[in-house]
Amino acid sequence: MIKIEDMTPAEMKSLPGAKDFGHLGCARNGRPYVVPMHYIYDGEFIYFLTTEGTKTEYLKSNNEVCFQVEEIIDRENWQSVMVTGRAEYITDPEEKEHTIQKIAARNPTVTPAISLTVVDAWSRQTTVAIYRIQTEMIDGRKTTEKI
Repeated sequence: MIKIEDMTPAEMKSLPGAKDFGHLGCARNGRPYVVPMHYIYDGEFIYFLTTEGTKTEYLKSNNEVCFQVEEIIDRENWQSVMVTGRAEYITDPEEKEHTIQKIAARNPTVTPAISLTVVDAWSRQTTVAIYRIQTEMIDGRKTTEKI
């Protein structure tokens, strides 16, 4: 059996800053949607670049989101942080460019956001969308020892 406890505020801020891959959770018309995302975290905002599609349609409908980041070593050694907040579509050209540069510094290929998406016989136009999530609440748990 393992012991699980709350992470400290410093640990909760540290984990998302150290990682660059998490899961975005959103909902529309009572239907949840969770998708893996590359991102950057500056201690206040989570930024992500994506292409127009299902997740952006969900975010246009309801911008309340959660974002989960984890580090899993094995079943008995892990930590997980959940950030909740509101996703804001970035429209300011200067802020968009600055954000793209920060994202590309962590993920130079900007994949999978910039990739060819084929659904059945149709391919989708790649229209870039950049969002930031203002952290409203952050919560984290971690394993600490075997008991």
